[in-house]
Amino acid sequence: MSVNTSIKLVVTGDDFGYCPRRDVGIVECFNSGAITNVSLLVNGSTAACAANLAQRYNIPIGLHANLSEGIPVCKELRQNSTLINAQGVFLGKMGIRKALAQGLLSMSEVRQELSAQVKLFHELTGLNPQHMDGHQHVHVLPGIRDEFVQVLSEQGIPYTRVPVEVGLSRCSWIKEELMDFYRSVEQDALNSAEIFRSHGIRWPDVYIGLSTMGENMTIKNIQHALDYSIQAFHNSLTQQSTLHNPTSHANIGIELMAHPGYPSVVSEGGCGQGPDDFSQSWERLHEMKILKDPLLHIYYRERGIHLCAFRDL
Repeated sequence: MSVNTSIKLVVTGDDFGYCPRRDVGIVECFNSGAITNVSLLVNGSTAACAANLAQRYNIPIGLHANLSEGIPVCKELRQNSTLINAQGVFLGKMGIRKALAQGLLSMSEVRQELSAQVKLFHELTGLNPQHMDGHQHVHVLPGIRDEFVQVLSEQGIPYTRVPVEVGLSRCSWIKEELMDFYRSVEQDALNSAEIFRSHGIRWPDVYIGLSTMGENMTIKNIQHALDYSIQAFHNSLTQQSTLHNPTSHANIGIELMAHPGYPSVVSEGGCGQGPDDFSQSWERLHEMKILKDPLLHIYYRERGIHLCAFRDL
């Protein structure tokens, strides 16, 4: 059997609108062909400027729904809300997971905030998001995913992200405590897939990004992740074939999640409480350099990988 596979790769720069320096780096990445798509944090300090940059440079843009960092968009939820702490900010990446496990989150407030973020995205960009994912993967958490998918359906947003990375367990370079978090994200994502599917929401066939974040983003690691996932997809086609279908033609869509940009400085950025360590890290610049490296783009061409946006899948 032979399989002719068309490979399309969406390279998404997350956290657009977080701070001026991140935004400059993300735009540079897009203009150089290193990324093809961005996810906007509408409660980010430079969200309006980022939306204008996307319009100016014709950058495909989606919504990076945020329930874990900074200040809610919905003004009614900035006081006496289960989504915020005593300081009036979201509970954090692990804090929201702890509150959820303890049954402390109001799902009606989750829906209210997600809807407010979609509305603000419309106001800032004049567009409907082509895709909507979750900052720090909150969109696949139990309960939250049910509200998330309802908002996607109601707003006509066709694509999301399902962060399940094939072959993640082989990545010995990932620290154990981080791997534990990644495994929990993947389990939540696996449990979300049927919910998204039942509402007609789509996502790329393959997701990459957990094994290639920050210092772990190297050309070698990206190549290995892509080769491994493409081969796994090819094998699944082979298993599904019959003697009556000796030749298969298939398209495979892949998303590579990335967080490039110039590192934030203490005095600028964030989502209402200043930039975090993640955004200030040298790893943001490292990702930017790797994604722009000509050797990576030679690999794309040799492998027949075509870079595109969600709208091209």
